[in-house]
Amino acid sequence: MKPLRLFASLTFVAVAALPVAAQDSGFNPPRSATKAPPPPRAEAYYNFTLGHMFEMQFEQTNQGEFATRAIEAYKKAYAVDPQSPIIGERLAEMYWKAQRIRDAVAEANEILKRDPNDLPTHRLLGRIYIRMMGDINNGSSAAQGETVGKAITQFSEVHRLDPGDQESALWLSRLYRLHNDPEKAEQILRGMLKEEPDNDAAVEQLTQLLLDGNRAEEAITLLQGMASHSQSATTYDLLGDAYTQTHDYPKAEIAYRKAVDLDPSELGHLRGLGQTLLSEEKYPEALSVYQKLTDLMPDDADVYLRIAQIYRELHQLDKAEENLVKARQYAPGSLEVMYNEAMIYESQGRFEDAIRVLSDAVTGVKSQSNVLPTRRRSLAILYQQLGQLYKDTQNYQAAIYTFQELSHLGEEEDRRARLLIMETYRAAKDLPKALQAGREAIAKYPTDQSIRLSLAMLLGENQQADEAIKLLQSNLKGGSSDREIYLNISQIYERSHRYQDAEAAARKAEALPGEPRENESAWFLLGAIYERQKQFDKAEVQFKKVLDVNPKNAQVLNYYGYMLADLNQRLDEAQDMIQRALDQEPFNGAFLDSLGWVYYHENKLDSAESSLRKAVEREPHDPTIRGHLGDILAKQGHVDQAAIEWEKSLAEWRRSLPADMESDKVAEMEKKLGQVKHRVAQKASAAPDNKQP
Repeated sequence: MKPLRLFASLTFVAVAALPVAAQDSGFNPPRSATKAPPPPRAEAYYNFTLGHMFEMQFEQTNQGEFATRAIEAYKKAYAVDPQSPIIGERLAEMYWKAQRIRDAVAEANEILKRDPNDLPTHRLLGRIYIRMMGDINNGSSAAQGETVGKAITQFSEVHRLDPGDQESALWLSRLYRLHNDPEKAEQILRGMLKEEPDNDAAVEQLTQLLLDGNRAEEAITLLQGMASHSQSATTYDLLGDAYTQTHDYPKAEIAYRKAVDLDPSELGHLRGLGQTLLSEEKYPEALSVYQKLTDLMPDDADVYLRIAQIYRELHQLDKAEENLVKARQYAPGSLEVMYNEAMIYESQGRFEDAIRVLSDAVTGVKSQSNVLPTRRRSLAILYQQLGQLYKDTQNYQAAIYTFQELSHLGEEEDRRARLLIMETYRAAKDLPKALQAGREAIAKYPTDQSIRLSLAMLLGENQQADEAIKLLQSNLKGGSSDREIYLNISQIYERSHRYQDAEAAARKAEALPGEPRENESAWFLLGAIYERQKQFDKAEVQFKKVLDVNPKNAQVLNYYGYMLADLNQRLDEAQDMIQRALDQEPFNGAFLDSLGWVYYHENKLDSAESSLRKAVEREPHDPTIRGHLGDILAKQGHVDQAAIEWEKSLAEWRRSLPADMESDKVAEMEKKLGQVKHRVAQKASAAPDNKQP
């Protein structure tokens, strides 16, 4: 969404614009046989021009005398033509430049004491307050709120005294929106549209108001009505925004394309089209739009940033990094650029570089003033991503520390941090600390659904299924929101090997009303439940259901492909699915393991070893991956090296979480190691005795 600018620039080319403003003022001096005084239009023009000259001299010399003369000249012009917004805005601007805001406010209030209905003074005072709101030195939110309130008071009076003043009415609606009073803003705008249904400015503001309130359907209805009788590029651009909010990207694309056709010179329409194509995953078309924007806006960092995102999606990481360098050149220190740079490094497997960039970003944000409203939000994003990187690289202590820093930012961040800390302890296989963190979290936030769900999953991991299920069942409401709860219940039962209960819970989730794609998780879980019971045909049916609605589901592509590889069946098909998963996550250790397992069954042992070693590098504590690498080395004849990997695999199995323990695989690993030791013993006994001389 491209939000409206709440405050337009108040700087105008005044001398050139004044004749039009003066003509609009409505002054028609009567004819007279005697020598008439200068007509109001000419007098206003003269004084305005004089004020503008003094203003320029003040800017060149910074001498207060010229500021005073400019103000006096503008005041004379405004007295003659109080309807002119240009004169009023220049006078307000000049007061601000001369740092005479207090004088201006005091003078205006004295006039209003004598005449509370003095319309020009209300207009001028309103504009002065607007100018104060744009003062970047007025950083206090309380002070800003007070100034907004004062501006609302003045423009409310203008609206009362002159209901036909549309410019002031639009300002009043903007101010109400800024003051978090959308109902009053909407009331003013709908009143304007009742009088003038084709008022583009009012439609634009009302649309943004509706979109701010997540009332996109109402905005669409309003804009469709406008578009039916007025071919306006702005209308179609706003319609694109509204469709985007409802995630109806195909219709958003059509709307933005119409906006571009009607007004190709407005680059905002192209931006909207590019972002929509990106959301639709039409990457080549999106790339074409953004490359056109680079020709028109060669120094715009955001354009290069979007191109980098597209190349990342296309897995052309070198080109992605190249465009991020350009984005950083035009926006040095940009948090968004640094964040995306870290994501590129992560995609390339350059985790240390990603951590370095995010750490630098954290340092930069922490050095900012505490009053900046974006500081907390920025730190929250960075801490979460940095902590995830530490966790993914198994630097668990650093991850815990980072998430603890996140928790200090506020209550919302504390809730999120506690969830992440629970997950980090679980990833580190420290279930006691994970459960302790979970119990502390639920003691502080007893009604938080996410915390209750996470604690339940940890209890399930600890083979406390009944306690976990009881905790989850208390959250059931009898509606579509129960889907996630039933899926979690199913997963707990599945981890406890209670497969019939797991299937029943997954079927309850599947039966809830919703779009087919909402059942991806239920079908995936059902497939896993059947696969665990070696009901492979049933599992395949469920996996195919998922891929029918989402052919890019990487988890299902990998699981399905690995199942076929493990069965030594349809290896070409298995490899294709796993490769499609890897195309999305090239450094996923589980996916690399699956691909290596396909190569193992195809007897492509060098490729298998290469893939498995990459998998071990990503997941050094995964017992299955270690075991597979040992099997490949054994098949290559490297039995001693294989035994080392099997020993590591067995050690990892023994320190697994209770729910992860697979006794059959542990027994298999012990058998392999026993056979190796037996062969070694046989060789030793068959060797001739070494007699001492």
